[in-house]
Amino acid sequence: MKEISQKQNRQSKPSTLLRTLNNDSRHLSPRQPAWALASGSDAVRIWPGKPYPLGATWDGKGVNFAVYSEHATRIELCLFHSVEDQTETVRIPLEERTHQVWHAYLPDALPGQLYGYRVHGPYEPLQGHRFNPHKLLLDPYAKSIARNLTWDDALFGYHIGHQDQDLSFDDRDSAAYAPLAMVVDPAFTWGNDRPPNVPLHQTILYEMHVKGFTQLNPYIPEEIRGTYMGVASESAIRYLQKLGVTAVELLPVHFHVDDRYLIDRNQVNYWGYNTLGYFSPDPAYKSRIQALDLVQEFKTMVCSLHAAGIEVILDVVYNHTAEGNHLGPTLSFRGIDNAAYYKLSPEDPRYCMDFSGCGNSFNLRNPRVLQLIMDSLRYWVMEMHVDGFRFDLASSLARELMHVDRLGAFFDIIHQDPVLSQVKLIAEPWDLGEGGYQVGNFPVLWSEWNGLYRDCVRHFWKGDGGFIAEFATRLCGSSDLYQWDGRRPAASINFITAHDGFTVRDLVSYDGKHNEDNGDDNTDGPDDNISWNCGVEGPTDNPDIAELRNRKIRSLLATLLLSQGVPMILSGDEVGKTKRGNNNTYCQDNELTWFNWDLSDEQQQLLTFVQRLIEFRKGQPVLCCRRFFHDEVLKGEGASQIIWVNNDGTEMTDQAWATAHARCLGVVLKGGRIDVNEQGEDVYGDTLLIMFNADHGEPIPFTFPASATGGRWELQIDTSNSDEHRVDYRPGDSHPLVSASLAVFRWRVEEQ
Repeated sequence: MKEISQKQNRQSKPSTLLRTLNNDSRHLSPRQPAWALASGSDAVRIWPGKPYPLGATWDGKGVNFAVYSEHATRIELCLFHSVEDQTETVRIPLEERTHQVWHAYLPDALPGQLYGYRVHGPYEPLQGHRFNPHKLLLDPYAKSIARNLTWDDALFGYHIGHQDQDLSFDDRDSAAYAPLAMVVDPAFTWGNDRPPNVPLHQTILYEMHVKGFTQLNPYIPEEIRGTYMGVASESAIRYLQKLGVTAVELLPVHFHVDDRYLIDRNQVNYWGYNTLGYFSPDPAYKSRIQALDLVQEFKTMVCSLHAAGIEVILDVVYNHTAEGNHLGPTLSFRGIDNAAYYKLSPEDPRYCMDFSGCGNSFNLRNPRVLQLIMDSLRYWVMEMHVDGFRFDLASSLARELMHVDRLGAFFDIIHQDPVLSQVKLIAEPWDLGEGGYQVGNFPVLWSEWNGLYRDCVRHFWKGDGGFIAEFATRLCGSSDLYQWDGRRPAASINFITAHDGFTVRDLVSYDGKHNEDNGDDNTDGPDDNISWNCGVEGPTDNPDIAELRNRKIRSLLATLLLSQGVPMILSGDEVGKTKRGNNNTYCQDNELTWFNWDLSDEQQQLLTFVQRLIEFRKGQPVLCCRRFFHDEVLKGEGASQIIWVNNDGTEMTDQAWATAHARCLGVVLKGGRIDVNEQGEDVYGDTLLIMFNADHGEPIPFTFPASATGGRWELQIDTSNSDEHRVDYRPGDSHPLVSASLAVFRWRVEEQ
């Protein structure tokens, strides 16, 4: 194994001081200051510093720099004057190394200092090592990114186009194109900011994109549209409050890289699932306000949402990085220590193991890599005040080597952590590797995106027969998935649509995907959407089809908000947003994905309906129980909390559950004493009857079940949007349940 020597960088007219530094780095020692800061010519000092904390840490007097590399032979800290610099002003060898951490302390450095690293060591791809000091590298712990990368062949450690591919070596300097980290001052006036701490079973999630949600809002000042400050605006927060959601789940806001092939086609990685910096907010969502820096703007957003009682959940991507496979660029981890940070093939360390479909996977068997993830998570909770995380392709984090291990080190550390164990933890419980689909298999403390809920509810309202038994299970919180290990209904994050896939409008308007705008000949994105276009592909002027679609949309959204568990609404679904049949808009940063605030009358009606649904859910404790219905009887010996009924009003039998063509059923959720609150006081709720008719034929007469007490059933919600139905019924009466609709009734006991 050979170590590649560094090619010296020279300015056109270097000062004596810089010339001395470049010619002989041995003249620099932690005890003999001999260089000038980028901000001035005064001599400053270099001290040994400390190996902890990792990253660049301003302590009010100076900055400690620390970076982990197990296999490096030398590391240089590179300082820059400004983001326009083509190369560094100064290189400072990190002469101190403690426990595989290289470190130095600059007592005269200040926040705002721009920096990167050059790391020396063996370039032996066949052994998993890809050190190349010609490549300027981003600090894995960078708290702020002051300059994004500009794609160039110089960013790759090997010579692109060479016959030996990545086994070749590229000696071009990447400093002019690489991202630059910036030292930050963490000071921020949080005031009386407190986490809303909304109980999980009372949480209503709203999945949204920072830019997409605010870019077209005419009530937000133009200079902050599409930014963190836009989300913090009065208009945006007022909308979220009026809608009634309790938490926003933000698509990735960690610093990400737009893939080179997308830039070449004038596109970007809009969703942001291509992370490179796990501590820095993405500067793509920085406003044009100069008074605040990137970190302060993010904190302002969180503080403003908290003041409105809204929690902030981050979608995080720790399963892979933006450096891709063995043919990817050398931007950070790969050049700092490829063999330490990435999970490499045991048979051929030249190649990365890939469970994400994005080229690489973090090596969580390395304690330092595991530490990076945990430090990142704690940073976002303790320093940035976020309230929880949704982990992208979380199954990959549980792979000790090949197989998913629900008792893996990643889970062990989170469970014992006094900070992370107390925030909301949501898993996307699958990855692309063998055995990666793990819905229902994550341990306690974790909630999961319930893909089985999504698929079943879609099948049911599509009109597919044979799903009523599973539909009933999903409606009640999926006890088959979560009860066995002590979890409760809130472990199920219920969703029908998400950023990845059709919107609810497209779910009832398209049979197939229409991703031509993505530039991949419609080959990208899933082919099976469990959707039905109601007879016409795409937009239609047919009023009957239009009404059927609207009815289905209302029924899908109502089902979501009437189910036990935690509902997640995709931003835009509440107004019937369409993406014109594109089910993979990862590269569409345009009006196809942005929220259109210019609502039609039809969209405003749907929004009002969803607002009323959310308000109804919040006012009915029986819809958001902490326990599964059959866990504990709270109303007395032998009382039943839930009864499933046929459309004739009788209780469903085993034969009825097994009827393949059945698409109609009802459920009675018993009210009374439902639970106790945090003060131990009884929580009472109404008895509700919900009728479902997923058939597409004539209305089905639904008979109201008998009751032991005198009273009547009062209509609360009707997704058929009909004004012809009665508003109250007696037991034994019949209600014409329109096709593709549901109705909710509340039992009102009559006074004697």
